[in-house]
Amino acid sequence: MTAPPLIVEDPAAIPLTKQYYSISEVAEMFQTTPSQIRFWEKEFDILQPKKNRKGDRLFRPEDIAHLRLIYYLIRERKYTVEGAKQKLKEEIKVTRTRFELIQTLQRIKQFLIQLKEQI
Repeated sequence: MTAPPLIVEDPAAIPLTKQYYSISEVAEMFQTTPSQIRFWEKEFDILQPKKNRKGDRLFRPEDIAHLRLIYYLIRERKYTVEGAKQKLKEEIKVTRTRFELIQTLQRIKQFLIQLKEQI
């Protein structure tokens, strides 16, 4: 059984300090395969990484934010790809806000757990 990706469980655990990330780095962040990332890129219009002259994908922090949202809908909320596409079209702002709220609550929970351990 694989552990959930750190980037979704605790977004602060992996700071996005670089301007571009390779597909293998992104796949490792989400503990998935590069082929899964390519599939999501093909299926979701909001995910459009840049490509260099060789055709290698270069993911910017905003691309990773879109991937977080896609991952959240498909893996956490158990939407189908078609269901996730529809959800993004209908409620992109609401879905993104809800996702960010959940991440904030997870960070607060981690902080409170650490605080409790220190007492």
